[in-house]
Amino acid sequence: MFDILMYLFENYIHSEADIFVEQNELTDELVGAGFNQDEIYKALDWLEQLADLQQSDEIPYLNARPDSAIRIYTEQECAMLDIECRGFLMFVEQIGVIDSTTREMVIDRLCALDKKAICLDDLKWVILMVLFNVPGKEHAYAQMEDLIFEEPTGPLH
Repeated sequence: MFDILMYLFENYIHSEADIFVEQNELTDELVGAGFNQDEIYKALDWLEQLADLQQSDEIPYLNARPDSAIRIYTEQECAMLDIECRGFLMFVEQIGVIDSTTREMVIDRLCALDKKAICLDDLKWVILMVLFNVPGKEHAYAQMEDLIFEEPTGPLH
C-alpha cells in the first residue's frame, strides 16, 4: 500500500495533470502500473481518511491546539516507531515543521499503514504527504522537502 501512496504522490504532486481524476481511471492507471487492486483500494481509503482528518469535529483530539504538548506513545506506537522515528518527530516539531495537530495526523496515518515497523524514510514521506494536504502549511512543506532531499551536514540535535 505504501508503494501506491508513493507512486501517487510522486506522479501527481508536481504534475500539471488534474489530481481530481475519476476513481475508476485512477484505479485502472494503478492496475496498469502493476499494483494489486486490493492494495489500491486500501491506499485510496488511506488518502480519503487523511482528507477527513482536517475536519476536526470528527476527531476531538485535533481540536485542541496547545503551543507545545508532550507526546506519550502507546505500546503499539512504540513498536511501530523506533526511537529514531520518535526522535525525528520531536525534532521536526521543535523546529516548527509540524505542530501538535499535524504530529497527531502523521501518527494517525502511520498507524493506518499496513506495516509493523516504520523506517525513518517512510516517516519523512508521510509527514510530507500530511503537510501537502493541510492548507496553510506550504512553508512547512518546503522545509520538510529540504529535510528529505538535502544531505545532513551534522547531527540533528
